[in-house]
Amino acid sequence: MPSKTLTVDETLKLDNQLCFALYSASLAMTKLYKPLLKTLGMTYPQYLAMLVLWERDGLMVSELGDRLSLDSGTLTPLLKRMEAAGWISRLRDVHDERRVFITLTSAGRSLKTEAAKIPPCILSATQCSVPEILSLTQQVQALRGRLTLA
Repeated sequence: MPSKTLTVDETLKLDNQLCFALYSASLAMTKLYKPLLKTLGMTYPQYLAMLVLWERDGLMVSELGDRLSLDSGTLTPLLKRMEAAGWISRLRDVHDERRVFITLTSAGRSLKTEAAKIPPCILSATQCSVPEILSLTQQVQALRGRLTLA
């Protein structure tokens, strides 16, 4: 199979840019989530944080930040709003006050039931099969991994 090489002009076309394809797909995906999350009273970044906490409750703030690729300056205001909403509690470690643990409240745990309605809506909107979604997700994760090593 011959490999396709692009001319200089072709490399500078917007439609040939992987970065733009990822960026515009991300915008479209976030737009799709917005009304679904509104019913939960949740923003997209809050949803991502809750997904992590539903997987593993009791994380340190730093662990949550690592999992979401967010720094503490971005994460702290997000967690304060989530705490004000009654979904989480933040507790300082009695032995090392620099360590802050995040635990779900009963209200935060109960949101998981409502949030379970979201993935089927997303799957339907993408018009992809489950294997296609999993494959795309793995490809993008692999790309992210290669880019973080670059």
